[in-house]
Amino acid sequence: MKNYKILIKNGTIVDSKTQIKKDVLISNGKIKKVEKNINSQADRIIDACQKFIIPGVIDPQVHFREPGLTHKEDIKSGARSAVCGGITTFFEMPNTNPATTNSKLLEEKFKIAEKSSVANFSFFLGATPNNIDEIKNLKGNCGVKIFMGSSTGDLLVDRDSDIEKIFRYCNKIIAIHSEDEQVLNETAKTIKNPNFSDHPNMRPVKAAVTSTNKAINFALKYKKRLHVLHLSTSEEVKIIRKIKNTGLVTSETTPQHLLLSAPDIYDDIGSYAQMNPPIREKHHQEELWKGLFDGTINCIATDHAPHTIQEKNKPYGIAPSGMPGVETSLPLMLNQVNKGKITLQDIIKWMCENPAKIYQIKNKGFIKEGFDADIALVDLNKIKTIRAKNMQSKCGWSAFEGLEVKGWPIMTIVNGNIVYENGSINDKFFGKRTIFND
Repeated sequence: MKNYKILIKNGTIVDSKTQIKKDVLISNGKIKKVEKNINSQADRIIDACQKFIIPGVIDPQVHFREPGLTHKEDIKSGARSAVCGGITTFFEMPNTNPATTNSKLLEEKFKIAEKSSVANFSFFLGATPNNIDEIKNLKGNCGVKIFMGSSTGDLLVDRDSDIEKIFRYCNKIIAIHSEDEQVLNETAKTIKNPNFSDHPNMRPVKAAVTSTNKAINFALKYKKRLHVLHLSTSEEVKIIRKIKNTGLVTSETTPQHLLLSAPDIYDDIGSYAQMNPPIREKHHQEELWKGLFDGTINCIATDHAPHTIQEKNKPYGIAPSGMPGVETSLPLMLNQVNKGKITLQDIIKWMCENPAKIYQIKNKGFIKEGFDADIALVDLNKIKTIRAKNMQSKCGWSAFEGLEVKGWPIMTIVNGNIVYENGSINDKFFGKRTIFND
């Protein structure tokens, strides 16, 4: 609707440094005014008294499974789940069927999203040993993804010469799944009859460290931007801490790596705790938190990777790795605010501002005049129990099932349109292709 205006009054705007009571006027999809006591006509006036106005969350790592694996999830259902969790922009991974390894397949995903996604979107191009020409000429998307382990087919890039070639010629940010394939294969031979509790041992710290060291060396050699996905080990945090001032290497972790720990979680929920890289012991978790607080780890992503209950109920070695997360990531972190572990400012830095900075996203991540009107309204006092049956994801389960959480988004605005409000989704509006400044 042209020139549709929304006025949010009496709320508290949060950024990474401050909280301040101001009104927000939205017009034609943009933030028009951020001031105290705005008096303006509007199509919708929202009273945000005792609520917090935050930038829409940017999730830089999701797997929405389309095309080819849509029985697990699709772009439509994944995006619906995302906006329920206050996420207004997502970056989706290339391990679909077929894998997203060329510009034609990349554009096909953009076309699907333009007609189905209630959130804004971009898509990674998957690196292969043989698509360097696609990588050289890449424009208009979030970046290149390298599976340095934990993949199959064309998407597995485990030879040093191939990895180095990608770093040499790629001009976009390179995001890596950092587990060394050779170490994984060698380890698998040493553990007989493994079960779910063995998962962290099957995918040892050595695999992550070997791979991350290798990628960092290439990034520094060629002065390319490297983003290490879903950190899980204390050792990697310490490695990145030493070179973070180069400005070339950034990293992320996930709520599940911050809040779940081995061995208990494998005893409790078995295959539903299985993801790659694995949920590890508490001393790793403690270092991840430390890394967030000192700026070594820059952001929190979900690695939303749904599989069906039927698939997850298979024995170890057959059951797939991955868990859903877009609907619960912000609430889980808001719950940590209520516990006194972190602040709202921390959340904004890790889940809104830093992803926008890392990926050089145009006009997102901040509540500023002239920026896109991507906003979440948060009730820090709202208490709700996580129940998969009430969620939008197709997979039908959550690793956090039954957890009582205090702090939830109650409204999500995408490009000036209210797409989620108190449990209801308005899917008359679609998100837009994310634009980058690089």
